[in-house]
Amino acid sequence: MKKPIIVKQRPQPGDLVEVHLIKVIYEGTLLEVPEDERGVVLLKLDSGYNIGFNRKDILEIKLLKRFEKKEEKYEVKKDDEKPNIAMIITGGTIAARLNPKKGGTDWLTSPEDLFKFYHGIFDKVNVIKIEIPFMKASEDMDFRDWKKIAMTAEKLLNDSNIKGVIITHGTDFLHYTSSALSFFLKNLNKPVVLTYSQRSTDRASSDANLNLQCAAIAAISDIAEVMLVGHASTNDDYCYAMPGTKVRKLHSSRRDAFKVVNGKPFAKIFSDRIEILREYNRRHSGKVKLDAKFEEKVALVKFYPGQDPSILDYYLKNKYKGIVLEMGGLGHVSTMRARKGWIKKLRDVQKKGVIICAAAQTIYGRLDPLVYSNGRDIMKTGVIYLEDMLAETALVKLSWVLGHKDWAKNKEKIKEMMLTNMANELNDRLEE
Repeated sequence: MKKPIIVKQRPQPGDLVEVHLIKVIYEGTLLEVPEDERGVVLLKLDSGYNIGFNRKDILEIKLLKRFEKKEEKYEVKKDDEKPNIAMIITGGTIAARLNPKKGGTDWLTSPEDLFKFYHGIFDKVNVIKIEIPFMKASEDMDFRDWKKIAMTAEKLLNDSNIKGVIITHGTDFLHYTSSALSFFLKNLNKPVVLTYSQRSTDRASSDANLNLQCAAIAAISDIAEVMLVGHASTNDDYCYAMPGTKVRKLHSSRRDAFKVVNGKPFAKIFSDRIEILREYNRRHSGKVKLDAKFEEKVALVKFYPGQDPSILDYYLKNKYKGIVLEMGGLGHVSTMRARKGWIKKLRDVQKKGVIICAAAQTIYGRLDPLVYSNGRDIMKTGVIYLEDMLAETALVKLSWVLGHKDWAKNKEKIKEMMLTNMANELNDRLEE
């Protein structure tokens, strides 16, 4: 008969324990278990991975150390000899830390919780204002949140005591926010620096430390642009300052997940200096103006072989105003006259007032509909080809353009605005 579980001191979630099986002993942090899985014991190992056990297979759960929640206070100090910046904290991994009871992360409860882990930012600057408009993961945001960030940034940028603004943000959809801010903030007078971390602040391998230090240097630089600052490699050596409309997350977990696409970074930033790599708009004494008009009824649709063009009827029926269509190659969808040819549907949908723009699903490179006959046929339907603009940037820009009702009444004006380079979203010459 199997021996029963021996519990001398009943461990609680967060405690350090040993789980004894017949032949193996595992050490780790005991985690909370969902109500419907009470027959399971969950453990977080030192490696960071979680492992589950059937309670019936456990001989003993031995308590090694009780979990003690330490309340540490960190005082944000000011040095009058250092430049002043402001921060906007919005959530994401950079504003999260491990909850030992859950095995996952929780939002930090105050800015001091962030600074006590990474006070290196204060080597360069004073953070004199901190705004927290909301705490959300980036996948939970929409244009209302982007507008709220932009309104907060506008107020801070027009404060003469502040040299620049850092915005901390989740990574997954960060490039949508950076694109939105690039169009929303007109006559930008100071740096707007979005930064992030792929790993939570309490992990030894967190990328938040270098990212925040580099973001501080960017925020006091002369680069009056919306930019994303983060690791340039997997090492803690330097960061890139990347244009907000030309950057994309290209890896799910690496610390250098973000790369500039079809362009170059503004600068290479080390923990103690900045090296300029390309031209940029310089800081000035003017006032930032908010232009956050936005049309929510715009979609991003990816074409795939065999796709039925009647998918566009869904957007027509639901009164969408615009569609960004991710096309293959130089800008192609099926043009065969068979059932799944797209030419007639593209023409019909646009005649009914829906604006359709083309972006490249290859990510890198530029569209050119004139190379092949099928591209020319598509262009004749009225599709606006967006050259080297990233699809995500195109979605945000088209929504912004259509939000201006005086522009939205005229397709030629829409085309003109979509093909006008406003925030580094278009490049005449592609860069590696």
